[in-house]
Amino acid sequence: MSWAAHEFEDYFIQKHVGTKASFVAVCLGALLPDLFTKAFVYNHKGNVAHFHRGWPGVGPTHSLIFGFVLAVLILGITKSRSWALGILIGQWAHVFTDISDTAGVMPFFPFSTQNISISMWKHAAFEGRFGDAAAYYSGLGGVWDFFWFVVVILFARNTLRADYFWQVVVPADLKVWSWFRRRLYLSDNGLLVLYRAYFLYGAGRMVSWFLYARFDVKAPWQPVWGGPNYIKGTHLMTQSWQHILISTSVGGVLFCVFLYLCWVTFIKRLWRRGADPEIVERGSGLRVAFH
Repeated sequence: MSWAAHEFEDYFIQKHVGTKASFVAVCLGALLPDLFTKAFVYNHKGNVAHFHRGWPGVGPTHSLIFGFVLAVLILGITKSRSWALGILIGQWAHVFTDISDTAGVMPFFPFSTQNISISMWKHAAFEGRFGDAAAYYSGLGGVWDFFWFVVVILFARNTLRADYFWQVVVPADLKVWSWFRRRLYLSDNGLLVLYRAYFLYGAGRMVSWFLYARFDVKAPWQPVWGGPNYIKGTHLMTQSWQHILISTSVGGVLFCVFLYLCWVTFIKRLWRRGADPEIVERGSGLRVAFH
């Protein structure tokens, strides 16, 4: 699991999707897998990693089909292409990020229940929330978060600019940002602060948990592949590489065929019935329409 990278990734994704996807939907999509599971995972008494990422358990929330089904439902109910695309992109980004820990994910569930992992850092949810955070920020997990922080600062910092917010983010989701204004009684500056706050939340979370691991728990700093070594961690990818390769390949092919059949039978029709955001005039024209 990632503790802050999901927040930073959203801004990097925003740079590349522009007005095609809702930023709020991307953020929500990236949160959904853990939003549905974390409370249960940390209170689970059995094999926590298997429950979190395997089957039977809540592992399907970390599969590609979970985001796909949610996106199709949103497209069918709201007819919003930007929200459907945002949910799909955000959830899939979460799935691919969580391949990095030792538990991995089942990307092609239900066509394959094989977990895929590159075992970059330990999955330590069995240690509880605080122990899990300490372990994450004692290995390459913390480095991974910092990497995405730097990526946003170096390559996507324009997404944090006020003009980008008004010219790209708001037009892609005018109704939602208008709702935030009304319900939270926010000014223009207040909305901009709200938009930037998610990035600052990720940065604050990263720094505070790292300091907690170093100075409160005093866990050893072991940024090595598969670390930290002071805890055992949990591995779900225990089969032979031949079994993993065959199971994953078959599952991936079946998943792609499934997506294609869904597209030609009903999703293409839903997409055509859907609507893109109405991009209003930039600058002051947008603010007049927004108000």
